[in-house]
Amino acid sequence: MATIRSLGFVAQLRSEASSHVIRYRNGQVMQSGRGLVFWFVPETASIAELPMDDREMTLFVKGRSQDFQTVAVQGTIGWHVVDPARLAERVDFSIDLRNGKLRGEPIEKIQARIADIANQAVQQYLGQAPVRALLDAGPAPLRERLQALVAADPALTEIGVAAVTVRLTNLTPTAELERALQTPTFEALQQKADEATFERRALAVEKERAIAENELANKTELARREKLLIAEEAENARNRATGAAEAQQIEAGAEAERIRAIEGAKAETERQHIAIYRDLPPAILLGLAAQQFAGKLEKIEHVNVTPDLLATLLGEFRKSPAAIEAR
Repeated sequence: MATIRSLGFVAQLRSEASSHVIRYRNGQVMQSGRGLVFWFVPETASIAELPMDDREMTLFVKGRSQDFQTVAVQGTIGWHVVDPARLAERVDFSIDLRNGKLRGEPIEKIQARIADIANQAVQQYLGQAPVRALLDAGPAPLRERLQALVAADPALTEIGVAAVTVRLTNLTPTAELERALQTPTFEALQQKADEATFERRALAVEKERAIAENELANKTELARREKLLIAEEAENARNRATGAAEAQQIEAGAEAERIRAIEGAKAETERQHIAIYRDLPPAILLGLAAQQFAGKLEKIEHVNVTPDLLATLLGEFRKSPAAIEAR
């Protein structure tokens, strides 16, 4: 915005380098240029100030697709002045000579014209395809087409304005349509998630089954080994019992053999002893018996010898020498 300083009936204007100032007097251009500083008489002057910097305007358009679905387009359009003299002739950019402010709203008028051009182009583009194709393509095709249309539109060229950039940030359906469009994708993703969950559960079940089978196999193997160990211990016990029995049998046989040998020797000794006494005369046997009997007696107080006993003994003694000699 230009700065104006009043000094009585004259005033000084100082403008920025980004502004193009045109001073008129009596309908004639007296001065025109950027960043001017000059004195003027407010009573006879008319001054216009045009912005020469790049400007951006917001773009928001709603349209219908080929299948009658509402789609919203958001973005920005950049523009600038290329012919300030022509723009000043077509659009009023005159300023208040007391404070340097624009008298009207020329910027809004220019942006409204650009918006009308963009709106028409967007509506035409959206109506040529169904909503799914528009959303799948995204904003890039529309941006290229819109930029080409606004750059070559004669309605802007004839007033000395050019649209230089078009940026589209979003191309979206309504909330209801967006939810409807998201439903198949959401369901597909949910199905994949469910399948992944099922696969994880199945894998977990399979792992648990493998673990259970492994534990069962281990228990079975331990039981088999325990059975073998018990069988081996039983076999060892039987072997030990058999060995002990055989040892006892051998020992018993040896003892029986020893007893038989001893008893046989005793019997043989008795037989020999009996054989010796069998051949002795009765008198000698009687004497030996009396001798043995006397040896077992501790004290004999009385001995009764009858005549019959004495006669028998004497008879035996008489026979003894003859019997011994005869033998």
